[in-house]
Amino acid sequence: MTLPPFELHRARSVDEARELLERHGEDAAVLCGGSELLLLLKLGYASFGHLVDISGIDELGGIRADDGTLVIGATATHRAIERSPLVLERLPALAAMERGVANIRVRNVGTLGGNLCFSDPHSDPATFLLALDAEVEWGARRAPLAEFLVGPYETLLGPGELLRAIRVAIPTVDLRVAHRKLAFHERPAATVTCAVRVRNGEVAEARIVAGSVGPRPVRASEAEVRLVGASTRDEAALADAADMAAEAAGPVDDANGSADYKAQLVRVLVERCFREAADVS
Repeated sequence: MTLPPFELHRARSVDEARELLERHGEDAAVLCGGSELLLLLKLGYASFGHLVDISGIDELGGIRADDGTLVIGATATHRAIERSPLVLERLPALAAMERGVANIRVRNVGTLGGNLCFSDPHSDPATFLLALDAEVEWGARRAPLAEFLVGPYETLLGPGELLRAIRVAIPTVDLRVAHRKLAFHERPAATVTCAVRVRNGEVAEARIVAGSVGPRPVRASEAEVRLVGASTRDEAALADAADMAAEAAGPVDDANGSADYKAQLVRVLVERCFREAADVS
């Protein structure tokens, strides 16, 4: 497989990147890490005469804390996030999730912003970040990630727009987060994230997101309601919640297996994630 010919433009500012994208229109694509885009080009699934490299734009990178929120620049790599002292201190579950993304080669170049903008249905970060009510910023706009991810390979980004940052509220210490997945050839076949707050042996808050089995990751709100108020050891409530999450995820048949098979994967992962987050052995 070889890459088709293209002209590479290295933008040094957001304004320059926008100008290049507007000038070349539909024949241009944004390049940062390129772990997914370049694969599409190699396979012949896409073709662009111009790639606009935004990796050198300083204002789109970095990781910082802002009044109880982690602000992760769109061009921050998975590897930078997993190794960030700030992330390891404030949200270690995020570092742990990033540590499991693909392989070290992908994490060294692939970016969180690129992953979300690509909106691949098979994604660790999107599932995890939805459970923490993450928001994204682009231009002068800010929206919940749940709204930004419109569908498979589709987001709210318009022509010439660039994602600036991902904002994640740093959870209080009593909200425990667990993320699990099943992957074939480093590509997730099912991903589940649970965030659980426990008080006096009962579930005070539950967040459940299932992804990589349907068109987009989904928050399983009915499953969350079923768990709130239940004992952390209520097996019937957990089994009901797992069933509800599997249905909400909308699994579809694909190369990873049948919809029924993937629904069962979601059930198993929800139960395991919940027990881990609720610290139930």
